[in-house]
Amino acid sequence: MKVLSSYKEGRLTLFFQGELDHHEAAAALRRITRTLDDYLPRDCVIDMKGLTFMDSSGIALILKIARLMSETGGRAWVENASRQPMKVIDASGIERLVAVRAGTAETAE
Repeated sequence: MKVLSSYKEGRLTLFFQGELDHHEAAAALRRITRTLDDYLPRDCVIDMKGLTFMDSSGIALILKIARLMSETGGRAWVENASRQPMKVIDASGIERLVAVRAGTAETAE
């Protein structure tokens, strides 16, 4: 799995690409944590347009990103989840904790 990022005016957008399973989640979290530490964004968009597969590890990753953002006074949300990841998101019920939007985010750098 790849995680690309784009930062503009306090908003960090993370573009998830490929497959996110438990083998990929730990490494992805380390990369994302470093990126959050580098930019200290006010907002973090988790753009899942390029994600073709996600299991429950993806839910844990979303929740961890949201918690990290909350700890620094920021906020995080999910955008553009494709069909399969959206099914996992819907089944988990995390919409009560993290916003899930259908909007279009900016392009990756």
